[in-house]
Amino acid sequence: MPSGKKNKAPDEGARGKTPSKLYTFIVYLIQGPMGSEFDGKTISRTIQIRGNQTLEALHEAIFKAFDRFDEHLYEFLLGVGPDDRSAVYSLPADFGFPDLEEKIAGDVRTTTIDSLGLEVGLAFGYRFDFGDDWLHQIDVIAIEDYSGKGKYPKIETKVGKSPPQYPDQDDE
Repeated sequence: MPSGKKNKAPDEGARGKTPSKLYTFIVYLIQGPMGSEFDGKTISRTIQIRGNQTLEALHEAIFKAFDRFDEHLYEFLLGVGPDDRSAVYSLPADFGFPDLEEKIAGDVRTTTIDSLGLEVGLAFGYRFDFGDDWLHQIDVIAIEDYSGKGKYPKIETKVGKSPPQYPDQDDE
């Protein structure tokens, strides 16, 4: 080997981290206080996110993609289907009522997308604002090797206009 040249470390890299995946999700809005102008219309967002990013980063991307402005509690439901509560990922909370508190499967701030064991074709849920109860179905449509380029999460496609976060008082 010529002097002055060094062997390159493999992709696992000098940092000792395994390469991440790039996930593509379609996030469908399936329930919430939408006006009649949204009846029967598909409202979805295609989002890409790296596997080493957290559920909290996915929440922030969905929040932005649906043009929301007022933060609320949220959770991800990774049971069977978008409203199955058998595996809930959320922010830990102590409401002072131990009998009513639900055991969470993980903290959204530390749970990475890679750690969820997702597969293409899987659907899971995302619930935002427990008062208005916005429910979304997230479909896993692609999982690819991550090239290490680009800023993520990334909103790729928007289908349909976002309903206002709060319905007009006149519509009620």
